[in-house]
Amino acid sequence: MSIEISAAVFKFDVLRYLCYNIKLSNYERTYFGALYMIYLDNAATAKPCAEAVKAAASCAFGNPSSLHGLGIEAERVISEAKKTILKKLGKEGEIYFTSGATESNNLAVFGTSNALKRRGNRIVTTAIEHPSVAEPMKRLEEQGFEVVRLSPCKYEDFEQALIDAVDEDTILLSFMAVNNETGFITDSKRVYNEVKKKFPRCVVHVDGVQGFCKVPLHADIISLSAHKIHGLKGVGALYKTKETRLLPIVYGGGQQGGLRSGTEPVELIAAFSAAVKAYPDLSEKFALLKEKLVEALAKLPQVTINSRHAVDNIVNFSVAGVRSEIMLHFLEEREIYVSSGSACSRGKVSPVTAALGISAKDADCAVRVSFCGENTVQDVEKLVEGIKDGIKRFRR
Repeated sequence: MSIEISAAVFKFDVLRYLCYNIKLSNYERTYFGALYMIYLDNAATAKPCAEAVKAAASCAFGNPSSLHGLGIEAERVISEAKKTILKKLGKEGEIYFTSGATESNNLAVFGTSNALKRRGNRIVTTAIEHPSVAEPMKRLEEQGFEVVRLSPCKYEDFEQALIDAVDEDTILLSFMAVNNETGFITDSKRVYNEVKKKFPRCVVHVDGVQGFCKVPLHADIISLSAHKIHGLKGVGALYKTKETRLLPIVYGGGQQGGLRSGTEPVELIAAFSAAVKAYPDLSEKFALLKEKLVEALAKLPQVTINSRHAVDNIVNFSVAGVRSEIMLHFLEEREIYVSSGSACSRGKVSPVTAALGISAKDADCAVRVSFCGENTVQDVEKLVEGIKDGIKRFRR
């Protein structure tokens, strides 16, 4: 065992020397660095899996709207990808491919509200949504819609609060299944079933970006993203039931039934499908990694765990006295990559933390760790060592 550890340390040191003491191109440095870096920012983006890369590289390049053989093959690839995603979701319905989660969420929110605005203008959502939902909601308010936002910290039973907030005038309920900053879970099955039982005409939209392949997702409309599950950036999907009516927000050549015009990125879609097929059940591994991390952090009096009622692959915690950005860059010097919160907030303190009951002081010191299947207990141990050293160096 000691020989194996020594060999691993030797390999680590050699690779570090190669990357930072020899003139390598950025591509070479990235390639060699990936062999020893500890990447714990998978909620921001996950490394493309080999299956996705291979699928993209070997995919037919034809335009799926073309009538020749290459076009027909491209259309077949898209059709098979839809079946793969539907099977993973465990649903029947329709899949529309988009440029990513932001477009999927925008299409869900604007597409539903525009389609149903003659029936009502009341929308229920949460105060912990991703900006790709929160910002469209602000725009709808400017257009005269009534938007009700619920904060989890104000309710002992948040799912019940969402259910109770819906009434006969509500046309849309939109919430995320898994929060991207702390991993906070909202039980979409419970909420969806109860809301549809009471108010079947209310459309339920779930932002399933962080939850896809990890937790069950239930809604009339579900937003998905490829690069969160080891696909490639630049492609997402929107699931909807056949009965749900949406109006397009992009107009053009009428592709995808006119709901999302634009030539479909066949290679990215093929990679998305391959990533879905390759994604394993990681529930036990994530539970182990989270357990090890939380146990180690609990021994540090300067650390507060912010993740409550959360998935196992995301752990948010605060290090008192050390600002997030400082700790983030200190860990980066050791080739340990974490986040200070949502990658979309670019270092800004997110309003989501307050809605989850996290104080402004703790939010300013928050670190988000998010696991993938390649992470190990040793990665967790290295992270904790780095946190301890960061506390010694920066905490005053």
